[in-house]
Order: sequence, then C-alpha cells, then structure tokens
Amino acid sequence: MSIASSAFRLAARLDAVGFSDIVNIRNRVMELRVAGQQVFQFEGGEPFPATPAPVKEAMARALAENKTRYAASSGVAELRAALAEKLRARNRVPVEERDVIVLNGGMQGLFGAFQSVLNPGDEVLVFSPYWTPIKDLVAGCGARIRLVPTDEARRDVFAETLARYATDRSRALYFNTPQNPSGVVFTRGETEEVAAFVRERDLVVVADEAYEDLVYDGEHVSIASLEGMFERTISCYTLSKSYAMTGWRIGYAAAAEPWMTGLRKTTLYSTNGVSTPTQWAALAALELPADFFASTLAEYRERRDLMIIGLNEIGLPCAPPAGAFYAFPDVTRIDADSRAAAETLLERARVATVPGVVFGEHGDGRLRFSFSTSLETIAAGLDSMRRNL
Repeated sequence: MSIASSAFRLAARLDAVGFSDIVNIRNRVMELRVAGQQVFQFEGGEPFPATPAPVKEAMARALAENKTRYAASSGVAELRAALAEKLRARNRVPVEERDVIVLNGGMQGLFGAFQSVLNPGDEVLVFSPYWTPIKDLVAGCGARIRLVPTDEARRDVFAETLARYATDRSRALYFNTPQNPSGVVFTRGETEEVAAFVRERDLVVVADEAYEDLVYDGEHVSIASLEGMFERTISCYTLSKSYAMTGWRIGYAAAAEPWMTGLRKTTLYSTNGVSTPTQWAALAALELPADFFASTLAEYRERRDLMIIGLNEIGLPCAPPAGAFYAFPDVTRIDADSRAAAETLLERARVATVPGVVFGEHGDGRLRFSFSTSLETIAAGLDSMRRNL
C-alpha cells in the first residue's frame, strides 16, 4: 500500500495551520551572519532587559529546596492567590483564586481559550493588523477569522464597523491591547464600545493582554473589568514581556465557568501543568517593587523615541506607538509590497524587519521594527538605512 494513500497523513484539522513567517526571516538572518555579514535585527519580539535577579534567585532557591515535584495542574496555590490579587488590584477584574490558572506562556492560554469556545464553522472577529498566530490557533479549531480593520473601527463608530464584518456565524472576538504589531492602545471609551457590541451580539471575548505593562500613552483597560464582561471573557496574560521571562514559558489566564473548565482540560491533557520551580520564580516576579515598571518603561520610551524620530527623518512615516515595543512605519516609498520592502532593507542596509502583510492584508505597505534592543543597535541600524536607501 502506498504511504501517501494510507495512514501516513496528518489529521485534516492541521491543513489550515501554518508556520511562522518570522521564523523564516530569522533563518535568513542566520544565513547572512554565517556568511560574515553584520545584520541589525529589528524582527524579534524579545524584551531587551535581563530577567530580574530576584526572579533568578527564586528559581535557584526553589531548586535548592527541592520544590521540583508535581504541582496542582492549575498552578501552585500561592502563585494563583498572588495572581488573583494582582488581577483585582491592577486590572480591576473581579476574580477569585478559582478563576485563575497558571499556564506555559500566553500562547497556551490563547490555545486553550479558542479550543474552549470554538466549534468547526464558527468565526472570530479580529482587529487587523493582528498577531498572526491567532489565525492558526483559530484554524486548529476548524473555525476562521473575520478581519476588522482597526483604523476603520477607530475612525467610525465601533459598533457599526463590527456589524459590517460580523455574520450569523460570529462566535467570539479577539481583543488585543496594546496591539502587536501596531502598538495601538484602545481607549476606555473604545473598549466600552466593543464590550457593548459583544454583549448585544452575545459573543465571547478572548482578551490578549501580553503587553499590558508597556503603555506609554493612555491607559491599559482590561475588557473583563467592564460591567457584564467578566462572565464572557477569557483573559490571557504572560510574564514574558512584563518581566523579560520569554524563555521561562509562564503565563496565566482568568475566566469564569464554563471557560475555566475548558482551560483546565486543555492544560491537563497537553502539558499537565507548568514547571514547579518556574512557578516559584514567577511569584518572585510579582513581588518586585512598585517602581520596577516605571524604570523599565522609561528605558523603552527612550528607545521608542529614538526609533520613531529616525524613521520619520529617513522618510518612513510612523506615528509613535502608544504601547508594546514595535514601530510600524509606512514603507511604500521603498515598495508597496511589504515583503519586497523588507527584502530591500535586508539586502541594502542589512536591516531585518517583519513584512506588514504577515500581520494580515491591512498591514501591507508597512514593516514591523522592534525597538526592544540596545540604543546602539537602533542608532546603527538607522544610520545604515540612511546610507543605503
């Protein structure tokens, strides 16, 4: 029997699930570096600071104290209690400890959220440009996304814009603020408009708050904090961006029933929980002094301003992002095709970026630059663009 026509084929549910374009860009960067070329890397999504020392010390302490056994699948009780307190105090989300689950990064929260909500044929409203793994997470449920242009929604009435793109198959809405890749921070008024539409249409919200602590202009508003929204929202968080803990793979989610049951099941039958010593390190992160974010934010703001001023001087128009750590300039003067523009920058200036079209059709004509790197790298990359474009 032919292998191609027998059991040796992937499950059909994975047919629409792809791989990250950003990985392909990193491979290209590695090829250039192997060839001895200097590359100024702005394609990543990695915080520039080191993981705080108290977090690393807590991990070492947990190992020394043999806190290495199985923990409850939903997380260490002390950490869940601290997360619940953080959510009540800072996010104004009315959670109890039972409403919080510890996860392997924000991605596992998003995976569990969509798996808990979506059935094949359902649709998810997604503000666009958007973080591209969302398409694949939704596709893995046999569902599909419906893109809602963020600029259009902010220019017009949110309810009217969302109504233009919603269908009778709309089941959920993905709400990411601050946004990746644009750095848009939805205002309280905008968030309230979205919440009103969600309640009217009886939708479920999957809230992605990965960049909640990186807001330069305005305020971060958790949609689950609004009236009547906690019950219909699965809020996903990560310690990766806030505490420079990307490689630690730890995040958490907050939700009421029945969503928490879904999150517990998807966690139990995928990873059965999170590394126990890592959870004690996460607890130390939550106990860092109150001025931790203020000093970190000031460093990010300095990098943002350097990048934005430089891009505009070069002739790549870019408004200052209100949050996250990405600039998303218009690069149509290089090429209206963002993939071609990214290749031009890489070939001529050895500057690595992410084509805007990777983040959906509404991102074409733009490139994503991460300014989460050293000031020296930003300055050198900008100088290379000035000399070579």
